[in-house]
Amino acid sequence: MPELHLDLTACHQHLVRVRLLHTPRHLSLRLALPAWTPGSYLIRDYVRQLESLEITQAGHQLESRRTSPSSWQLELPSLEPVEISYAVLAAELTVRTCHLDGDHGFLALAAVVLELAGERWSPHRLQLSLPPSWDAFVPLPELPGPTKGWLAADFDQLIDTPIEVGPHRSHHFSVAGVPHRWVSWGRDLQGADLLDSDPQLLSDLEKVCLACCRLMGVERPAADHYLFVLHLTESGYGGLEHDCSTVLQFGRLALAKPGGRRKLLQLAAHEYLHQWNVRRLRPAELSPYRYDQAVVVPTLWFAEGITSYVDQLLPHCAGCSSEGELLEDLGADLSRYLLSAGRRLQSLRASSEEAWVKLYRPDAYSPNSQVSYYLKGAVLALVLDLHLRRAGSGLPVVLRQLWASHGAVGRGYQEADLIAAFASQAPDLAELLPRWLSSCEDPPLFGYLADMGLRLEPRLAASQELGCRLEPGGGGLVVQRVGRDGPAQRAGLVVGDELIALDGMRLRSIDDFMVHLRPEAPLIPHQLLFCRDGLVRSTVLLPTAPAVESWQLQLDASTADLGSVDLGTAEVCAERRRRWLGLEAA
Repeated sequence: MPELHLDLTACHQHLVRVRLLHTPRHLSLRLALPAWTPGSYLIRDYVRQLESLEITQAGHQLESRRTSPSSWQLELPSLEPVEISYAVLAAELTVRTCHLDGDHGFLALAAVVLELAGERWSPHRLQLSLPPSWDAFVPLPELPGPTKGWLAADFDQLIDTPIEVGPHRSHHFSVAGVPHRWVSWGRDLQGADLLDSDPQLLSDLEKVCLACCRLMGVERPAADHYLFVLHLTESGYGGLEHDCSTVLQFGRLALAKPGGRRKLLQLAAHEYLHQWNVRRLRPAELSPYRYDQAVVVPTLWFAEGITSYVDQLLPHCAGCSSEGELLEDLGADLSRYLLSAGRRLQSLRASSEEAWVKLYRPDAYSPNSQVSYYLKGAVLALVLDLHLRRAGSGLPVVLRQLWASHGAVGRGYQEADLIAAFASQAPDLAELLPRWLSSCEDPPLFGYLADMGLRLEPRLAASQELGCRLEPGGGGLVVQRVGRDGPAQRAGLVVGDELIALDGMRLRSIDDFMVHLRPEAPLIPHQLLFCRDGLVRSTVLLPTAPAVESWQLQLDASTADLGSVDLGTAEVCAERRRRWLGLEAA
């Protein structure tokens, strides 16, 4: 059994000292460090943080041969125990990397633990050395005996185990009798522990977790124990799912804003639901994981898009948000989608397949050519849910069906399995869903919203359209983004240009620019002075009429367009809306 010891006492050096003990079965031994971690589809090359690799046997240091940037080959003189030691720099605070300082430590073990060839399915023993007064929060079974440690059933379970350490308090609660723990690092704006400021939070979180169970049609969570880890930082947002845990990152400034607490519950709901959707109800391409390479997964739109759609509904189902707040959140996502230029160039299936090289590697030009499978996947999930409700079913029915046929029995799904599951509830989806996945056209969103007595209302910008995004910088304005085929691009502007003057007037703020571009002003050419690469240049900028700046989701009192249902009263729409937003059957 491989034995892993992690020494986190060098916290001010940000170094995790690793010692891996192993009794080899063969005279040839291969070591490899994962290149990515499940749930975050980007080759991260964790080996960049690995240093000082040494391998000894019987007191003698062995030479290894590097066979790839993150793998090594050894020829052993005997089958005596081998000790592998190295250090990992832990200086990046995200939910998928490692961070260690004098306040706390967090480890994503894919970035830390070498895989030993032939031992992937063997149990692994874990031990930690910590600074005084620190505790470890590890979602693994503890080993009996005086020496504290944990046991992973295999390498996959070990890699799936996030480790949080520090002088933190932990809090216990249960969901349908299943033990849960909550631990957070960081303080809110009042400098207090979050649960001291908000003692109701765990009670509401329990309700959200129970709402996840109801959505999946089960009595209890999929895991037999669960750990929430929250990093409350100045800014930042994200989460990473695991079989029996999740790690959340949330900004204290965002938390203090109106709706911030609701957003935190939505994030927790998203990651908690992943213990079903994507961890156990898993794409076939991820069964088993291949830690050394990118794997094309055409169905990430389902794994993340469906989850992103229902994560807003789940706190509402749990009684933690109002209908008005939920419609506001749904409307904000629909607005972001309808303002995404890249949706016209990248299909939802392509967005899923290109996740490894596009979504996690954005640049200033990305919005012109790509769309997030989280965002468009959530929009499609809404359309599918409302389409199914026209047929007397609903998205929860499909999720429960797929859980029974695939997730609960450990069977990976293909895209064809998903299409068949949706078509079993609404046969026309056998043709419609593949088209929605492969096309760059918008699904018929407006008609489905009308079924629920809702409409999307456009709001025009308060100025003429420039086709670019500006930020203050360098004493003037700097172009941060340029829209494709817009006025800025036609004027020859590029990202990084510094705008100096418009029609001879100095530009120091965005207001200086917009005063010339009032909606009622004539659409005339403007002389623009700008700087690029240290050289001052000029161009002619011709704005266009004000564009849609946002969309708002509103109640439609007329309820005139009810799609395929012609029952035309506001009361009928209100009842449909109540059942839909409560994730009840149609």
